[in-house]
Amino acid sequence: MTFRLTLAQLNPTVGAIAANIQKARDAWEIAREAKAHMLALPEMFAVGYQTQDLVRKPAFYLHAMLAIEGLAESCAEGPAIGIGGPYFDGTNLFNAYYILEHGRIAHRILKSHLPNETVFDEVRIFEPARENRPYKIGPITIGSPICEDSWHAGVAESLAAQGAQISLVPNGSPYYRNKFPTRLKHMRARVAATGTPLIYLNMVGGQDDQVFDGGSFTVDAHGKLVDRMPVFSEEMRHIDFVKTDGKWSVANGEVSEHPDEWEQDYHAMVLSLRDYMAKTGFKKILLGMSGGIDSAIVATIAVDALGPQNVRCVMLPSEYTSQGSLDDAKEAAENLGCHYDFVPIAQGRAAITETLAPLFQGFEAGLAEENIQSRLRGLLLMAMSNKFGEMLLTTGNKSEVAVGYATIYGDMAGGYNPIKDMYKTRVFEQCRWRNAQHRDWMMGPKGAVIPVSIIDKPPSAELRPDQKDEDSLPPYEVLDAILTGLVDNDLSVAEIVAQGHARETVKKVEHLLYISEYKRFQSAPGTRLTKGAFWLDRRYPIVNRWRDEG
Repeated sequence: MTFRLTLAQLNPTVGAIAANIQKARDAWEIAREAKAHMLALPEMFAVGYQTQDLVRKPAFYLHAMLAIEGLAESCAEGPAIGIGGPYFDGTNLFNAYYILEHGRIAHRILKSHLPNETVFDEVRIFEPARENRPYKIGPITIGSPICEDSWHAGVAESLAAQGAQISLVPNGSPYYRNKFPTRLKHMRARVAATGTPLIYLNMVGGQDDQVFDGGSFTVDAHGKLVDRMPVFSEEMRHIDFVKTDGKWSVANGEVSEHPDEWEQDYHAMVLSLRDYMAKTGFKKILLGMSGGIDSAIVATIAVDALGPQNVRCVMLPSEYTSQGSLDDAKEAAENLGCHYDFVPIAQGRAAITETLAPLFQGFEAGLAEENIQSRLRGLLLMAMSNKFGEMLLTTGNKSEVAVGYATIYGDMAGGYNPIKDMYKTRVFEQCRWRNAQHRDWMMGPKGAVIPVSIIDKPPSAELRPDQKDEDSLPPYEVLDAILTGLVDNDLSVAEIVAQGHARETVKKVEHLLYISEYKRFQSAPGTRLTKGAFWLDRRYPIVNRWRDEG
C-alpha cells in the first residue's frame, strides 16, 4: 500500500489572496499529474505570512475564507489539499490549516501554541485551540501540528495517541543564521516520542524584514533525515510512503546540500530585497555610492537581486571626498555593470551654509555642518527616487545602526536596507565571500566585483579632513564584540567587561545604543539575519533613562 504526498515549498505574498490561491491551484495541477493523494502547502499560505494585524480585519479574513472554499470547489476531482489560512468561528479568530477534499472543507486544524517571542506576537491576534484531531486521507491518518505546535511535545504525542501515522507540519518559519540544526533537533524529538515519520514543510520568500528560507525536510520513524529541499528557492517534491507490517515508512527522498552561513546570509539579503521590490511594485533601485564598503556591498546585493540594468549608483562628492573614494565608487559601479551618476554637492552645500550663516554666526563649526552634507545627499537621492520611480536603498550596517553612526534624514533616508542586521566586521568578510563566489541565483557578474581597495582601506564618513570612523568609535572588532553582547545576547555590562573589554568602552557603547533608539524607530526595514535584529526582535522604548550600572 502506498501514499504519495506532494510538498509545495512556495512563495506567497501577504494580502495577495487571489494570487496565492492561484499558486495553490497550479501546484494542485502538478500534484494531480503526479497522481498524488494530497498536496501540502505551508502555514497561512492563502494570505501570506506574517500578516500581523491585517488578519484581524473582518473583510480580510472573510475574503480569505471564501477564497479557500472556492479552491476546494474548483479542485474537487483530484488530490486533497492542505493549506494554511485564517478561520473565524463567529466568535474567535484562529490560525488554521484547512484540509480540502471532494470539493469541500473536510477538516480544519487549529493552532494551539501561539508564539509570542522574537518576531511573533500571535497571542494578541489569534485564539489558541484547545485540542486537535488527526484526519484521514485515503489509506493514511495524518496529524498536523501547525508550526509552533510541533515544538511542544504534547500536541504531536496526542495526535499519535489518536491514531496519526505520520506528522505533516506546515510552517511559516523565518530565517536566522544557523537555524536548521535547531529545527531538526526539535523535529527529531517529536519523532522519538511518536515513532512516526515527520514532514516539516516551510514556506520561502521575503516579507518586510523576514525571509522564509524553505529548507523543508522529512525525517523517518528512526529520526534519520531522508529528504531535504534547497533553501531560498521554490520547489515541489513528491514523497512516497509505503505501508509494511502495519507501519508507514518513507520510500524515497533526496537530501539537498545546504550552503554555509555566508552563502545563506547573502542569499537571504538578495531574496529579501528582490521580494520586497516585487511585492511592493518597485522595479528599479538607486543608492548613494560613496566609495566605501557598505555602499559597495549593497550595490552588489541590488545587482544580484534585480540585474545591473535596474540599479543606479550615484556618487555625490564633497570637497572632503578623497580621490581614492571617487575612483573606487566608479570602479565598483563599472564592475557591476550598472548605471553611474556623478552629482557633486559643493554648490548646494555652499548655498545651505550661506543661508544658515546668520544663525550659526559665533558658533564653532562641527557636527551640524558635517551632517548638512549627509542630509543634502539624502535630499538629492530622494529627489531622484521621486523623479525616476526608483527605490532608494540605505546602506548602514548593524554596527552603525546600533550606535547611531548614521545621519537621520541623511544617509538613513530610503526604503530598504539589506545589511541592517550585519555587523561591520561581517560586512568585510561578506564582501570577500562574494568576490570569490558566484551562484546561478545571482543576476550580477562573476568575479571580484568589489575592488580590493574598498575592502582594505580604513572606514570613513569623509565629512571632514582626514576623518576615520575610529575617531568616534572603538575599532570595529571591539565595537562589534560589545554590541553582540549587548544586543544579540542580552549580556550585562559586567559580563562583557569580564570578557576582557574596558568598562569605559562598554559603557560608552551602551550609552550610544540607548540614545540612538529614536533613529532606529524611523529607519528603513532591512533583512533579518539573526535573532537580535532591530525591529520586531528587539523592541525598546525611545525614552529610556535606565543604564546598567552593574
